[in-house]
Amino acid sequence: MEFRHLGRSGLKISEIAYGNWITHGSQVAEDAARSCVAAALDEGITTFDTADVYAGTKAEEVLGRALHGVRRSSVEIFTKVFWPTGPGPNDRGLSRKHIMESAHASLKRLQTDYLDLYQAHRYDHATPLEETMRAFGDLVRQGKVLYIGVSEWRAEEIAAALEIAEDMGLDRIISNQPQYNMIWRVIESEVIPLCEKEGVGQIVWSPIAQGALTGKYLPGAAPPAGSRATDSRGSFFITEYLTDEILSRVQELRPVADEAGLTLSQLAVAWTLQNPNVAAAIVGATRPEQVRENVKAAGVRLDPALMQRIDDILGPVIVRDPAQTASPATRP
Repeated sequence: MEFRHLGRSGLKISEIAYGNWITHGSQVAEDAARSCVAAALDEGITTFDTADVYAGTKAEEVLGRALHGVRRSSVEIFTKVFWPTGPGPNDRGLSRKHIMESAHASLKRLQTDYLDLYQAHRYDHATPLEETMRAFGDLVRQGKVLYIGVSEWRAEEIAAALEIAEDMGLDRIISNQPQYNMIWRVIESEVIPLCEKEGVGQIVWSPIAQGALTGKYLPGAAPPAGSRATDSRGSFFITEYLTDEILSRVQELRPVADEAGLTLSQLAVAWTLQNPNVAAAIVGATRPEQVRENVKAAGVRLDPALMQRIDDILGPVIVRDPAQTASPATRP
């Protein structure tokens, strides 16, 4: 495993991070989830990402139990706040009330005294950004949060938060967690240029496009038995990628992966890590062998000619402008 600084901070995280969106507390039994976490630790992964909303707060509980007994300073635990975690009007958003209550609830579920990174899961248009930033800052002052980040924020929203932090003497955002893969490249136009300038790193999710870049889905064929596309609890997250055009072009990537000595999954994860603004790629798993396969993308360097071949093959299916196509309806 190799490690990178998260943004311009002093925090180093593993290039491959383990995430438990969809899986823990929902798609896989807890024993399987624990086996995946154990495999991640064995392979040198130190960075674990979750969110209070995943599986209705159960994902945090499962991760907390899976990491119980692990030396706390040897891992980085990331979680998020924004989406509803209860029926009340204050059980959502980025108000001071919800941030403070959610942070304490997450700490309890994760069985830890502090979070290495606390992320705003979306931008809250109903709450003054100053209120949100000060609440995050207070958690840092209390020692309950070490760093703050965001997830799926637009460039102008990140810029506004950085300006407020500067004006009010608050902690700066050090990370953004966007969707990013060979097909979905929306952040390249505005988010990454801003973040490179301001020292904000990317922790990317869906590096294998929910499995579409693994090559196991074939154009014109039914999804393999037991795959995510056949699971009612997660299939709607992948359907945007399962078009015959995308799947045909993915199959054309096989010779490229073979030349690099990688599987298609490893090639996809390694591709995201070629971007210097990307600190880590988040991988999920339902089986330990999936973790072991994906970690082999750490430290891989793809030469420019190979990167160009990938672009040439994917061509029209690459999405750089979200208006080109609908993104998956619900993101992690």
